[in-house]
Amino acid sequence: MTTSVTTTVTSLMSAIAGVGTDPTRGGYSRPVYSAAEVELREWFLAEAAARGLDTETDRNGIIWAWWNPAGHPLEGAVVTGSHLDSVPGGGAFDGPLGVASALVAVDRLRARGLRPRRALALTVFPEEEGSRFGRACLGSLLLTGAMDPATAAGLTDDDGTTYAELCVANGLDPARLGRDEEALRRIGRFVELHVEQGRGLIDLGNPVAVASSIIGHGRWRVTFTGQGNHAGTTLLADRRDPMIPASRTVLDVRRISRVYRGARATVGRIVPTPGGTNVIASRVDLWLDVRHPDDAVTARIVHEITEAASMAAAHEGCESTIVQESLSGSVSFDPVFRDRLLDDLPGVPVLATGAGHDAGVLAAHVPTAMLFVRNPSGVSHSPEEHVEDADAERGAEALADVLADLLTSDDAPATDAS
Repeated sequence: MTTSVTTTVTSLMSAIAGVGTDPTRGGYSRPVYSAAEVELREWFLAEAAARGLDTETDRNGIIWAWWNPAGHPLEGAVVTGSHLDSVPGGGAFDGPLGVASALVAVDRLRARGLRPRRALALTVFPEEEGSRFGRACLGSLLLTGAMDPATAAGLTDDDGTTYAELCVANGLDPARLGRDEEALRRIGRFVELHVEQGRGLIDLGNPVAVASSIIGHGRWRVTFTGQGNHAGTTLLADRRDPMIPASRTVLDVRRISRVYRGARATVGRIVPTPGGTNVIASRVDLWLDVRHPDDAVTARIVHEITEAASMAAAHEGCESTIVQESLSGSVSFDPVFRDRLLDDLPGVPVLATGAGHDAGVLAAHVPTAMLFVRNPSGVSHSPEEHVEDADAERGAEALADVLADLLTSDDAPATDAS
């Protein structure tokens, strides 16, 4: 079946602009398998069907939409895509821009009359942000075997729902989660288009860039325990209030990380238990995000923060523990593949990024590359995130140019399923 659909990135993004809006935080809250994210998954399937693409959802919840008019083998295909979930109160473009651009790229390749010499797949990865279960890039981690499937199945969200339960509710068998050799063999090359999450392209004056690397990053949960008590009857001298060392640690995170050039360290979430206004907390959890191009420096920063937290807790008669929830080392994208994109897109700059992506997980297994599209606000993970319409269309055109080269060339990369 051949279906002609010609549209724009702007029109596709406008069609989903009302899905998952957050009236409290502003922006969008689209956690994985929420009503909003499921609606977006259905939107993608409908757009793929309108283009005559064959769709499937694999055992790790990754959606695949195939453009393969000549019936080529699926192994070694060209693959592009991104994600549809968001951080709480996130921007409109983080994730969906890459998905919409992939759909439009197919439209443009058809309009050019391209005759592909291999299959093309558009993909949507689940739980890229980790906003529901705390593990970023969960779908690609499971696909590549970088995460234990039993551990993934046992993850719980804030409501106590396990990932296994959510899988069942969405038609997946949690017993089948994990490394998927067949799916990996299908990926000959992977290209992810994404909104830039900084101001690199603003400073360079370009609408599109090719990625060079992703700096290493991890997440840790720091827990302070003390003694819950009455806010009105407990004298200050008698308190073991875990909120005090938690607060000091937030300041220590900034103090320690500023010593290391290029470091980024953030406490973006603090949860006191039981959380009453007139109650001294018995426990406070805070989540720490640390990133640096040198993984050894990341480890050093976390060690120093751990020591500072322990000292702050002891000073208040409390205790502290720290648990690593995720850790991804720095990733350098395949330089040969990167240079090929640069040949396809003359004059386009190269940028490193401090944000994690599914492409970074896949890079250890298949040739992988990324394109960034300018964000004139320089702000991401926020309602202020933005892409101008003209830049969105230029990004889709750049993606189509890259895909055209990959789909018509003679070379076929060998995949590494190791």
